[in-house]
Amino acid sequence: MKEDHCLHAALLCLGVLCYSQALATERLSHTRPSLHGHLEKGKEGQVLHRSKRGWVWNQFFVIEEYTGPDPVLVGRLHSDIDSGDGNIKYILSGEGAGIIFVIDDKSGNIHATKTLDREERAQYTLTAQAVDRNTNRPLEPPSEFIVKVQDINDNPPEFLHENYHANVPERSNVGTSVIQVTASDADDPTYGNSAKLVYSILEGQPYFSVEAQTGIIRTALPNMDREAKEEYHVVIQAKDMGGHMGGLSGTTKVTITLTDVNDNPPKFPQSVYQMSVSEAAVPGEEVGRVKAKDPDIGENGLVAYSIIDGDGMDMFEITTDYETQEGVVKLKKTLDYETKKSYSLKVEAANVHIDPKFISNGPFKDTVTVKIAVEDADEPPVFLKPSYIFEVQENAASGTVVGKVHAKDPDAANSAIRYSIDRHTDLERYFVINAEDGNIKTIKTLDREEMAWHNISVFAVEVHKQHQEAKVPVAIKVVDINDNAPKFAAAYEAFVCENARSNQQFITISADDKDDSANGPRFIFSLPPEIIHNPNFTLRDNRDNTASVLVRREGFSRQKQDLYLLPIVISDGGVPPLSSTNTLTIRVCGCDGGGALLSCNAEAYVLNAGLSTGALIAILACIIILLVIVVLFVTLKRQKKEPLIVFEEEDVRENIITYDDEGGGEEDTEAFDIATLQNPDGINGFMPRKDIKPEYQYLPRPGLRPAPNSVDVDDFINTRIQEADNDPTAPPYDSIQIYGYEGRGSVAGSLSSLESATTDSDLDYDYLQNWGPRFKKLADLYGSKDTFDDDS
Repeated sequence: MKEDHCLHAALLCLGVLCYSQALATERLSHTRPSLHGHLEKGKEGQVLHRSKRGWVWNQFFVIEEYTGPDPVLVGRLHSDIDSGDGNIKYILSGEGAGIIFVIDDKSGNIHATKTLDREERAQYTLTAQAVDRNTNRPLEPPSEFIVKVQDINDNPPEFLHENYHANVPERSNVGTSVIQVTASDADDPTYGNSAKLVYSILEGQPYFSVEAQTGIIRTALPNMDREAKEEYHVVIQAKDMGGHMGGLSGTTKVTITLTDVNDNPPKFPQSVYQMSVSEAAVPGEEVGRVKAKDPDIGENGLVAYSIIDGDGMDMFEITTDYETQEGVVKLKKTLDYETKKSYSLKVEAANVHIDPKFISNGPFKDTVTVKIAVEDADEPPVFLKPSYIFEVQENAASGTVVGKVHAKDPDAANSAIRYSIDRHTDLERYFVINAEDGNIKTIKTLDREEMAWHNISVFAVEVHKQHQEAKVPVAIKVVDINDNAPKFAAAYEAFVCENARSNQQFITISADDKDDSANGPRFIFSLPPEIIHNPNFTLRDNRDNTASVLVRREGFSRQKQDLYLLPIVISDGGVPPLSSTNTLTIRVCGCDGGGALLSCNAEAYVLNAGLSTGALIAILACIIILLVIVVLFVTLKRQKKEPLIVFEEEDVRENIITYDDEGGGEEDTEAFDIATLQNPDGINGFMPRKDIKPEYQYLPRPGLRPAPNSVDVDDFINTRIQEADNDPTAPPYDSIQIYGYEGRGSVAGSLSSLESATTDSDLDYDYLQNWGPRFKKLADLYGSKDTFDDDS
């Protein structure tokens, strides 16, 4: 069959080729006009012959995909002026000239040297011209012509996609459109039937069909079920030549998936589910799972579960796990094996989304029975009450029974129970419990004012199973008794004016009682019987748990008595009543005319007769200021000691060496001490007193006064010279510079000239008179010996 197709195609191509060659020859023979001459007179009288163009030109045709051994003759160009002597040369230019198309320059025959493809290029535009072979002078103007490539059926149809994917709902009606496939043919649609396509289905029957002209694929069978088969593979063919024999074809694959619809109800795989749960399970604990199968998928397969009947509707509940599409049965309340040992439930599974188109397939729900068995568990003891509240009076004797707790074993064995107190809740160990019967007793005296409530915890454990225990809170209230007397609510201190009037109230007092309100207020205030007729103060009970203190007489004196102590008896309303005596301190104070306090001290009253308070403050301030000045003066003196003379730092005495020392002689300067020079007698224990006048002393001259402590060196020296003039026998003991003593027991004697006035020296000092006025004082002292003798 295939060989017949190939033979028919070869014969068809050969026929087309022969037909094209004959057509070109016929056109060439019918398009050769004769040469016509046209005479014109030129400028010089010559007659010019203008030749008309005699081209054989038009549209040429060449068949595509020619594979013969020789080049294909496209056509022939010829000019009327060509006499055949070979003087005319034909030239070809334009698209493909010289490469695809070549021309014989003598005969004008045009050949195609290469295989042409119409799908690549449908036509070529060329230009032909006749020129003189020798001079290349154009003999005719250039002329254009077109070479068209004639199409053959050499391209098969091609689909836009190699594979297509499409979806269609299951159970769709026959003829439901699924998808449209499209193919294209590269051949010339205007020439023959090379590009005329027809679609057909090769695979996928009898489920689907395709429209031959449009390529639309449609369903061909009704009620296709996704749950039976979900995916189909269809092969579609497109064939040219109108689908006739010899046409080329192309195929594509189409994958068609049936989408789900809710056409199946849920169904339990079994009619009864058996489950069990321990009685020790806590509410919310999972008991088991059930699952109804629904072949649908997505939202069409969603199932919701519910309990619609059964004796365990109050004890259990069911929820939906949408990930696994299971119904989860959970415990809702605590179970008791001893009360009920099994339960039965009726569970329903229903689709969430129902398609109205398939409601006839319903009902879309199913039911199942779930039986749950309760398993016995070793349970801890259970107290009869969730909590206990007891009362006991304060100050009750040790061993007083507070109350009794009771627990039992809920199991069938009914084991014995032992009780104990959680000592973390009774750190002070106020209570003890009987381990056998659960009686709670006191072991210490309780005080309500210290702790009104005691909150303890009691444990109950099985005797033979210590790990099974229960715990219950016990609250013990300490009942109040009247064991606290009332007292002042605060530390009161009252003040009364000296000029207070009779029956004047000056303070209101209240009381406080640590006992409960039943044993506390109301309070009764009174004075002790022995001072009920107190001449100074009286008490008034306001009957609102307060009392007022009033003045009984007029006028008080701080000088006589400035402090009064008033005892007050306070009684409570308890049974039996208690009372206490409290002392109120009352001070007598001075007040102004309006009753405002001025002073409460007796000393202040006495001082008012002499000096006022302002005067005392002023005196005290002056004393403090004087003390501050003295302290500052002393401090400054200690920090800075002012020298007696300005040139103390340049004191030349520091270079004087003691020669009456028994040490190392003149070279021994180690033992030099300036204090020794200032007070040489101190070495031998003789301390001259500078505050005593010397033995031989002249009275100072009238009009002279001691020199002040001045830093003026000139005034200082002049003052000392005047004193020396008036008392020549006394050395200047008031000066630190001591020159009149060179030590005791000196062999050489005194070297000082200051004591020369009292010696029998034969020296003559008259020459000092010639030394000028600067030495006049020395000359007056030592210059005339007779003067001293006469005076003596």
